[in-house]
Amino acid sequence: MFPELRNIQYSGFRTPGLWTLEERRNRADLIEVFKILNGFSVVTDDTFFALGDDIRTRCHSKKLLKRRCNKDLRHHFFSERVVNSWNKLPSYTVKAKSVN
Repeated sequence: MFPELRNIQYSGFRTPGLWTLEERRNRADLIEVFKILNGFSVVTDDTFFALGDDIRTRCHSKKLLKRRCNKDLRHHFFSERVVNSWNKLPSYTVKAKSVN
């Protein structure tokens, strides 16, 4: 169909300034966690997450606990894949009043 595009690598299609699919998924996951934990969603936080009670100076007040998983499949669930990214966020992001 487009023979001139056959030998171009995927990175050649990427337009500068656009996020990768992985970056967009991670952002959407973090926004969804924010909505769940702040009551902007019909889903309650205890449905997916357990809040940590370990408050250190480097973490925020809404730290999520990482559950042990025996199956590799479980690592790809929303409630598991988002925990590390959420816990790395700075305190001012987690304590924001809105998604914006």
